[in-house]
Amino acid sequence: MQFSSNLVVSRLTADDYAAWEVLARGYKAFYKTEVSAAEYEATWKRLIQQDGVLGVGAQAEGKLIGIVHYLFHTTVWAPKVCYLQDLFVSPESRGKGVARALIEAVVAHAKREQAMRCYWHTQEHNTTARALYDNVAKFNGFIRYEIAL
Repeated sequence: MQFSSNLVVSRLTADDYAAWEVLARGYKAFYKTEVSAAEYEATWKRLIQQDGVLGVGAQAEGKLIGIVHYLFHTTVWAPKVCYLQDLFVSPESRGKGVARALIEAVVAHAKREQAMRCYWHTQEHNTTARALYDNVAKFNGFIRYEIAL
């Protein structure tokens, strides 16, 4: 069953907190990242206040089934780009166009903001998501390195 006709994608609202937290915890568990309760609360506050980060949710039949977090920033070579940081869809809702709809919502916002590009990272082993990403974006071959501070 596809959600195309009854899927609603919109900005997260204060009423979404409980459902958002379940999805955010699912995202963090997938990437094996520990986050404290205080960090979830602080992140939620920043998302709702649009304090440098933005959040969009996908709802079907009144239930939040997917989330995406993103932000805009400048680079040395572009005045504004969009970084899609987190994308997660509930396991029972996968394969029904939810992730694609969330990506499209971020891209549409990036276009309205006149960003030069929208980009994101995923882990190499995330083959299911990469199958979608290969259809909606271009893999540019970059590998990410990180130093925790």
